[in-house]
Amino acid sequence: MALAITTALSAQTPLTYPPTRKGDVVDDFFGTKVADPYRWLEDDNSAETKAWVEAQNKVTFAYLAQIPQRTTIRERMARLWDFEKFSAPFKRGGRYFYSYNTGLQNQSVLYVTEDPKAKGRVLLDPNTLSKDGTVALSGASFTEDGGLMAYSVSVAGSDWQTWKVREVATGKDLADEIRWSKASGASWLKDGSGFFYSRYEAPKEGGALTGVNNNHMLYFHKLGTPQSEDALIYQRPDQPEWYLGGTVTDDGHWLVITGNKGTNPETSLFLKDLTKPGSPVEPFLDRMDASYGVVDNEGDRFFVVTNQGAPRNRLVAIRKGQAEPASWTEIIPQAKGRDVLESVSLVGNRFIATWMRDAHSAVEFYDLKGKKTGTLALPTLGTVTGFGGRREDAETFYTFGSFAYPGTIYRLDLKTAKSTVFRAPTVAFKPADYEVEQIFYPSKDGTKIPMFLVHKKGIKLDGQNPTLLYGYGGFNVSLTPAFSVSRMVWLEMGGVYAMPNLRGGGEYGLEWYDAGRKAKKQNVFDDFIAAAEWLIAHKVTSTPKLAINGGSNGGLLVGACLTQRPDLFGAAVPEVGVMDMLRFHKFTLGWGWKSDYGSSETKEGFETLMKYSPLHTIKPGVKYPPTLITTGDHDDRVVPAHSHKFTATLQAAQAGPAPILTRIETSAGHGAGKPTAKVIEERADVLAFLAKNLGLKTP
Repeated sequence: MALAITTALSAQTPLTYPPTRKGDVVDDFFGTKVADPYRWLEDDNSAETKAWVEAQNKVTFAYLAQIPQRTTIRERMARLWDFEKFSAPFKRGGRYFYSYNTGLQNQSVLYVTEDPKAKGRVLLDPNTLSKDGTVALSGASFTEDGGLMAYSVSVAGSDWQTWKVREVATGKDLADEIRWSKASGASWLKDGSGFFYSRYEAPKEGGALTGVNNNHMLYFHKLGTPQSEDALIYQRPDQPEWYLGGTVTDDGHWLVITGNKGTNPETSLFLKDLTKPGSPVEPFLDRMDASYGVVDNEGDRFFVVTNQGAPRNRLVAIRKGQAEPASWTEIIPQAKGRDVLESVSLVGNRFIATWMRDAHSAVEFYDLKGKKTGTLALPTLGTVTGFGGRREDAETFYTFGSFAYPGTIYRLDLKTAKSTVFRAPTVAFKPADYEVEQIFYPSKDGTKIPMFLVHKKGIKLDGQNPTLLYGYGGFNVSLTPAFSVSRMVWLEMGGVYAMPNLRGGGEYGLEWYDAGRKAKKQNVFDDFIAAAEWLIAHKVTSTPKLAINGGSNGGLLVGACLTQRPDLFGAAVPEVGVMDMLRFHKFTLGWGWKSDYGSSETKEGFETLMKYSPLHTIKPGVKYPPTLITTGDHDDRVVPAHSHKFTATLQAAQAGPAPILTRIETSAGHGAGKPTAKVIEERADVLAFLAKNLGLKTP
């Protein structure tokens, strides 16, 4: 195996990278000196950083331009991407709202109709808000009668939101405008006179994309008044790392305020009685001891999904003022096996429960006392989302999709429990040509990890299949089957796609999550490395044919595994990754990730992070595999400095001829709201890079 790697790498011509100045910054962490020579790349506004970005992109795009398959891959991806895309409709005041994309529009268009089977008319077209499609609709909320819409837009991929209000009947915007909102929805009063939203203080000049955001605040905006007159409803200066959100119950009686400390799964709930003017905010479940999510209410009795006493979640009924678990009524208990109660909705006077069963969906119906009344049959192993609506509704909609099953919208008749296809996309490929299987493999410590394998039917297990191993493993996020155009292009070219469900995710509940965070984070990397070793041992692929990929926390995953086992992989593509584990908490909302990572602010945290921080575990003189690092210049979630510093360090350390490249997208952020044109270009470039370095055929 080692001989094959050496032969493959020696055939490459080493690239010449732009020079990167080394500074003399050294930090002292509890007596340990840590150099940070590329600290200057953290300043995204400096001329030197901008020049470095331009120079790096010049090298990268010159390399990509010479790949013969690049044009063919991009053209095939565009053709496959060009199909109608709908969201599931939802109803307010006799009107149905949904998003629609003709195929290659940069942003999906919001429509309104009185007949869900009719197309209706355009309510908001984000494509008209910018020439290059970089202004995206990031949120929308409607009044009870469906007459007004509060909507937010984000620019160039930033997490910052600007809220406006539009008349549904006329399509005209009112004068209302809310700025400096982030991590926020909008929730209207029952009478439509105003809405609740969350925001931060305006950032200092030049710090909008990198400055730390603390002290989230919940406000009320009265329609027709300037933002300066908005009422502060709730804040916690004693808890600067809390996120605060407010939701009005369907009956209009209560404002439910949720507090989260960063990305910790634990929440606290507070209530404000909206029927009594001037009523105070009162504690409801405020001990931050478990997760609590309100599904609905009957007066002062609330239906809540919680992991209190149930690490895989249960549904309980809790009366206001009765916070002790002994006084709760359990409606849907925790499953006896490993299933996770993922979500619950109350529509048509029944609970619809979506379960996660070995990382794919199962759906069951229950009456209001918790008696199981039925099961929803699903087309195949896949993922379900939706079931929105109100308690009195006679219908609801949901979306089902899988690796080779494009997202299809179904209508569920809540009186008969019968489900029918509402809208099915037409995509230019044959699902029957592909197969999906789920295997379970042992990690380093013996823990069984599930993994999905997707490929063309009839492939030979000869160790020569180009394979893309994708992972995440963090923040209680679950990876479940879904359709992806770029993945389908990869499969068409003969590639295998492997997706393990690593610890740190939520696939098996709180215990699975806890097993992959903070001091146990190495378990996540061990799980991913073990997946690679399983694929090689079972002759699905071999090291020269194996690539690893992940984004955000998954970018950290790829970076850590790349530095720990550079001998194991044929290529690596870390995207918008968290690479500097000693300083992540110093930018924008990075402090919120301490729930998963801990931080270098404590000696214990520093020692843990230093062992796997991708930036700090790069070793000079090592032959690293071909690596393409991607980021966006407007990413204000995982700031591009992470990728910049990692790139500079890896280029300087590389002892072999394999390319170490970075692709820095302009006018783009962490990923949400990215225009279709930019997505196609980026995904095509990633596949072209892999095609060249793993030996894939063109589509």
